[in-house]
This record gives sequence, C-alpha cells and structure tokens, in this order.
Amino acid sequence: MGIAEWRAQLRRGDVSARELTETHLKRIAAVDPTIHAYLEVTAERARSDADRIDAARAAGAELPPLAGIPLAIKDNLCTQGIRTTCSSRMLENFVPPYESTVTGRLWESGAVLLGKTNLDEFAMGSSTETSAFGPSRNPWDPERVPGGSSGGSAAAVAAGECVAALGSDTGGSIRQPASFCGVVGLKPTYGRVSRWGLVAFASSLDQVGPFTTSVADAAEILQAIAGADPRDATCLKVPVPDYTAALDQPVKGLRVGLIRECFEQPGLDPAVKASVLAAAARLEALGCELVDVSCPRFDDGIATYYVIAPSEASANLARYDGVKYGFRATAPEGGDSLATMTARSRAEGFGAEVQRRILIGTYALSAGYVDAFYRKAQQVRTLIRRDFDSAFEAVDVLLSPTSPTTAFRFGAHSGDPLAMYLADLLTIPANLAGLPALSLPCGFDGQGLPIGLQLITGVLQEERLLQVAHAYEQDAQVMASRPAAALVA
Repeated sequence: MGIAEWRAQLRRGDVSARELTETHLKRIAAVDPTIHAYLEVTAERARSDADRIDAARAAGAELPPLAGIPLAIKDNLCTQGIRTTCSSRMLENFVPPYESTVTGRLWESGAVLLGKTNLDEFAMGSSTETSAFGPSRNPWDPERVPGGSSGGSAAAVAAGECVAALGSDTGGSIRQPASFCGVVGLKPTYGRVSRWGLVAFASSLDQVGPFTTSVADAAEILQAIAGADPRDATCLKVPVPDYTAALDQPVKGLRVGLIRECFEQPGLDPAVKASVLAAAARLEALGCELVDVSCPRFDDGIATYYVIAPSEASANLARYDGVKYGFRATAPEGGDSLATMTARSRAEGFGAEVQRRILIGTYALSAGYVDAFYRKAQQVRTLIRRDFDSAFEAVDVLLSPTSPTTAFRFGAHSGDPLAMYLADLLTIPANLAGLPALSLPCGFDGQGLPIGLQLITGVLQEERLLQVAHAYEQDAQVMASRPAAALVA
C-alpha cells in the first residue's frame, strides 16, 4: 500500500505504528542478508519513534502527515547520533552531531527511521560496486546491480524493506537506480530541496529526492522535504505548492516532447526504446500531443559532467586530510611528516573510483588547464541549459528513456570506467540544467527486468512532472502485470 492508505489505517487504528514498523523490520531481517540495501538498521530508534506516534494517537493528538511511515535514508545524509559513512572507510566511524534539514523535516512529519542505506562511495558510481562495505543487489535479480549511486535506497523500496527512501542525485543517482529497480525516483529542481547536511560530492549538481512505489508517494515525500532553508544559500526562497493536489489534473492538451538525441543513441537497448515509445503512445491516447524535439548538445552532457563533477569533488573532498576528522593512517616506525600522513590517509581511506575523480578534478582545475577544461565545460553547460529552454518553448514536458539499458550484471563494467559512466548518459543533462526529472516504470525487457521512463519539466515545475507521471502510471498499471521476482515486494 501507499502512504495515503497506510495513513488512513494508522489513523483509524486498524494498524499501529509499532506493528507497521515491526513488519518492515521482519522484512529487512528476511531479505537484506541477500540484498544488502542497509548499512545500518536502527531498530531500537524505529521502535521508539513508532511507540511515540502510537502514544500521541491514543492521546487524541493530531498526527502529522507521515506519522508512523517507515523510511530509509541514504547514508550520505547526516543523521544526528547515527553513523553517516558515505560507504567510505574515510568516514567509517563518523557520527554527525547534527541532523540534515531534509531528514529533520521527515522526523517533524512523523516518519520512522528504519536505517541508513548503501551507496557508491561518496555517491561516485552507477552500481553501488564502489561501496567500501560491499555492493547492494537488485531485488529483481540478485546477480545484477541495483544501479547507483543510491542503489541501496532503490533496492530497499523495491524489496519492501521500507515504504519510501531518500537518495541524492548528482548525475542520475536517483533516476537510474529507480529505473533498474522498478520504482519511482524523483530529482527535484536544483534548490527546491535543502542540501544542508548532505555530504557534498558536486555542490552545483547535488540534489536530494525520494524513492517510492508510486508517483503519489513521491509527491507526499517531496511535500515534506521541499522549501527554503536559511542554512543553505542555494535553496530557493519560493512557496511550496500542494503537490498531491496536482496529481489528478487532466493531461489532455499537454505537449510531450520526445528528445530525438535520446532515441538515436547507438547503445540504446531495442527493448528499452520500444517500451518508452509505447509509453509515449499511451500518453498520446490520454490526450497529450507528441512533439519531436531536438536538444543538439544533449550528447555533450556526459563529457561536460565529467569535468565539472570531479572538479567540484576535488574541492569538496580536500577536507578529508586525516587531521580534523575521518580516517587517519597509522604512522610507520620512525615517525611521519604531515604531508606523508595526509597522502597516506587519503590513499588508504578513499577507494579507487573516488581517487580517480579527485585526480581528474585536480588536473582540470590546475594552472594552465582550468580555462581549457573547467571553464569550457561551464560554457557548454550554459549551452545545454539553453537547449532545454528552447525545447520548453515548444513543449510542456520532455520524455526519454531513463537509462540506455536495464540492470547489468556485477562486474560487467568494473574494468571499464567509461562504460560505467555511460550508464548516466541520459540523466546527466537534467542535472547540468538544474531541472526536475522523474523516472517511473514503463515495462520490462525479455528477461523480466524493469525499464524506466524519464520525464523532465522546466524549473520548479514539479507539479506538472508529477501530474503527467501520475496520469501515465494510473493508466498503464505497469506493475499489475509484472513478471515474478522472488525478492520484489
């Protein structure tokens, strides 16, 4: 059931928050030894949260909108008093003394914390294979990746180990795992949701968003976490609309743009293409007008991203020096200099992919190269954003596949970083332009693996994004005819 259904049952007393929490804790105990979605399960905290909700209901108090709903949190969002590791040895024992804005808002809304979920180290990856604590597995096929970097959150929702989860999206890290795991993943407009308390990867790209089993639930979670935050200078000071009210608005007459460049990719799986085009046809049957649009610099997004993101990562991760906090290498016999200690701490504390991106970013920002690489990438980023602006003059929403393929097997790209980077080919441009984007299931390939449909709208147009996604979801009922999968809830 979705959040609205659980809320109704909780308020009627048909089920208690403690019972709902125990149900999910039992599910975690049953399937997480295989899935490894969680890095830490906060069972006692969850029971305490649930008991407090039940006591408030028994006393006749008015319950907040997410009261008693069990959630999971990606382990790069700070949770006060609970380890936040970013799946890295560098922060293996870091316990934040403060709460991130988004998680704080969830607890104010009554949500129950089940635990912290696995991710690619410092959110750098597309499969969770770079996690220092082992990868998560896809509930549809445990021999395949759940996507990344928010693979643990996506897998937890798909496997029924929580009602919903939070992730972060820098270049597709919510939408791509949502596609691979057959759930809904929403990346809001850059600045719609506070980044305060999110461990930074690339500060001009990072954004927090939800994983859910339905578009309506994504609207509920976004409603709770969106809004201005004085602690985050990039958070927009604009009103938050009623996202749930937008869900049932008719879509007839809306113009849906099919991004030509997305459907012409040489690596696009034919099954993915066919499924996404069928979804577009279904929207047309609902009264939408399909329009062929071009974003000429769409394909430049991946090269642009892999200059900007590593550059910002190089600056953000410079704070991990083995002195102030985080992992510190043990000095060899005979003592150690500060420079050697810092170098050894970073070499031992960071994994290979994180080190690779730091090196790329440091090079791109170095004297003599910053104009040729970083500044040029920012110029191309502006051109990509202008392409989107032009497209939205002709259409209301853009449509594409979320990922060129369905979930791949473990190790398929581990020896080829460029092939791994291409997994985010279709999601990166929305991050570069700061646009809201959503992935939802639209079908299955020949092996029974889910396929994701990506929708993109203009800045701060999450209402329209949710409106179109909900209309498609309710009409298509994709999950009603899903193939059997043992670990999918």
